[in-house]
Amino acid sequence: MATATASTTKLRPLGDRVVIQPTPREDMTKSGIVLPDTAKEKPQEGLIIAAGPGRILDDGKREAMDIKKGDKVLYAKYAGTEFKVDGDELLIVSQKDILAIVAD
Repeated sequence: MATATASTTKLRPLGDRVVIQPTPREDMTKSGIVLPDTAKEKPQEGLIIAAGPGRILDDGKREAMDIKKGDKVLYAKYAGTEFKVDGDELLIVSQKDILAIVAD
């Protein structure tokens, strides 16, 4: 998996949002069939490259984030907003859209 460039690590998400670098999509099936872009499954796994400080609760306190930079996570299939920074495809999602942390 490609790592984020220096410019993407300068992103600082707000509230309970995180910046994720999705795991690259598979170009070929296990049996050797090459997949066109339209047939590739949307990734649901990625690496957190930046995390916000947490959302502010009604009482004015800040909610702690359960995840941190460097965590490998699974997220909801159609969650977040996709964008490109210096050629890197990234995704910003809220912490509530992250389903699990993948243990190494």
